[in-house]
Amino acid sequence: MSSDIKHVAIIMDGNGRWANQRLHPRVWGHVRGSGVVSDIVQAADDNGIKALTLYAFSTENWARPQDEVGVLFKLLHKFLLKESKRLIANKVSFKVIGDVTRLPQATKNLINDLENETKSFPGLKLTFCFSYGARMEMVSAINKFISENPGKTITEDDLQSCFMRPETGDVDLLIRTGGEQRVSNFLLWQIAYAELYFTPTKWPDFTPSEFKRILESVSKRERRFGGLSASSNVNHPSIDRQLEVQSSHV
Repeated sequence: MSSDIKHVAIIMDGNGRWANQRLHPRVWGHVRGSGVVSDIVQAADDNGIKALTLYAFSTENWARPQDEVGVLFKLLHKFLLKESKRLIANKVSFKVIGDVTRLPQATKNLINDLENETKSFPGLKLTFCFSYGARMEMVSAINKFISENPGKTITEDDLQSCFMRPETGDVDLLIRTGGEQRVSNFLLWQIAYAELYFTPTKWPDFTPSEFKRILESVSKRERRFGGLSASSNVNHPSIDRQLEVQSSHV
């Protein structure tokens, strides 16, 4: 797909509500939703996306019931075991950002192994945000810069370079599934100029075909980054005439 959309970020929301509507425990929605991740990763790669960042677990999610948190841990571990060979075969560069210190050691070992093996791969940059919060990332980045550059004034480029995965750059498109319309402390710096797309589809029902339709729809939007479109005529004759009339009355 020919598009200016190179970096897509997704808030994978609606798992619990999807399960509740079917009279199942919330964790059943997470299990079902975990199977969608692989399909969307493949769809992103197929559609020429260069970076895909997925919000898997926020810093606020620690307040959820422990059994639900435990299931999310197990699903991450299972994904790494199941998908690592395919990610390597497709030359996907994989990384987890956030505070992973509370993950089981076996899961942390899998993450480290996969990150080290794929860090130089030229393909899709796949990032999982786990125990992640954007405010936490910005504070951490500022503190890192201050400790490494005492007394120096920080710039935007400096701050960007201190983020957890600076090479992915700004987000072009943020998608949130599940019907909610907020960004929930996700990549706040990186989405400054992103296009936003909120779909009522809950994550377990999100499909590669809908993902592609969203890409096609958003790619038709005109992204001006605060400027004017090529079709805008700042020297419109009627405007020039109005200015002349106003000047004559001064």
